[in-house]
Amino acid sequence: MTQEKWGQLRERLLQAVGQNNYRAWIEPLEFADLEDGVALFDVPSAFMGNYVNQHFADDILRVLNSAGECVQRIAFRVAANTPNRPSSPAKVDSVGEPASTPPAETGRAAAPDALDPAETLQAAALDARFTFDKFVVGKPNELAHAAARRVSEGGPVTFNPLVLYGGVGLGKTHLMHAIAWELRSGQPDLTVLYLSAEQFMYRFVQALRERKMMDFKHLFRSVDVLMVDDVQFIAGKDSTQEEFFHTFNALVDQNKQIIISADRSPGEIKDLEERVKSRLQCGLVVDLHPTDYELRLGILQAKVQQYRQTYEDVRIASGVLEFLAQRISTNVRVLEGALNRLFAFASLVDRPIDMDLTQDCLADVLRASERKTTIEEIQRKVAEHYNIRMSDIVGPKRLRSYARPRQVAMYLCKQLTSRSLPEIGRRFGGRDHTTVIHGVRRIEELMAVDAQIAEDLEILRRALEA
Repeated sequence: MTQEKWGQLRERLLQAVGQNNYRAWIEPLEFADLEDGVALFDVPSAFMGNYVNQHFADDILRVLNSAGECVQRIAFRVAANTPNRPSSPAKVDSVGEPASTPPAETGRAAAPDALDPAETLQAAALDARFTFDKFVVGKPNELAHAAARRVSEGGPVTFNPLVLYGGVGLGKTHLMHAIAWELRSGQPDLTVLYLSAEQFMYRFVQALRERKMMDFKHLFRSVDVLMVDDVQFIAGKDSTQEEFFHTFNALVDQNKQIIISADRSPGEIKDLEERVKSRLQCGLVVDLHPTDYELRLGILQAKVQQYRQTYEDVRIASGVLEFLAQRISTNVRVLEGALNRLFAFASLVDRPIDMDLTQDCLADVLRASERKTTIEEIQRKVAEHYNIRMSDIVGPKRLRSYARPRQVAMYLCKQLTSRSLPEIGRRFGGRDHTTVIHGVRRIEELMAVDAQIAEDLEILRRALEA
């Protein structure tokens, strides 16, 4: 098999594994040899060879054999011309175990391939769409955006770590990628390592299995910027948490920048060790709030400008973007996906995007969005039920005639929405999450002994879910 043929076959792998996986793991592979049913590939690192073997070996074998090549297994070797590599490359066989390297001149065995800190951004491919210039800023995310911008400038560390947290589709990963892109272009000499918490755990387990813990520690403790996405993934994994804790301390002691993202505040991540929580909370912890109508509309308008390059002939009627921003309120990814579907469908059927096409094309998305209950709706319904004003629900008055409906509303918010306790507290006049917990527990106690409270809750629940 020639290099040219391998280049053609890689196009099939792009379809099989997706663009992100292809760019991160398949594109760097260089075909070296095919002999006795074994296809040998050069890889930049032993880690990459192991990862490709475990996750994409079946796809590669299938593509090779479908093209007429007789291949029983694949093997990898670390390329000899990769910087900081020994001149005699170590091989990684088909089960992912590194073969022994030739003895060094001193008679001692050469060290196995180290995890090279120069392999920046290789563990998780960066998405070219996720840059600062494509991030739409609004009131719900302006603080997170400003903090991310400050960190991306490099220079002296002002807050460490920076922790970005919030629900699905609010822009955490976008900001993480944007920081990495900015650091990569503005300060190319910095060693920036961006990966998910799952990949951190995978590398840790691999290092334990292959007895390469010193290499692991060297990699993670010699970077200038460590970025870990979705840190809640390591909760409950004691050994990984311990190593993360020590890595964290080592980098902070060296005044190196750490950037973390999570789906909730560190203090609310269940099964996360207290010492890890404490470390994460010692820097700047920033919440990305759920999007408001103005921000969602701004995101849609920005996306329309991007889609104009691909769908030049598609026209969009007045009022459609406003309708989508109002109806799809919980997740920006769903919102963007809905707009993408509209443009693709309109292009295929050669129709303008009007309200009729929007409702036909997005019927399932709109039905799903109708089932979402907002905190504001709950507050309004409760205020109407108890014949008080909305301002009394969120205000500071502690009279029982206001406090009890407020607790009822807090209870329903916890039951009927996916909002976090701190977020619910903020929507009730900036109250602390402990106030929400107290209110919820009080209503739970009263439901068992007060028939009127139980009846009120049932009436309100039916009205909200209707």
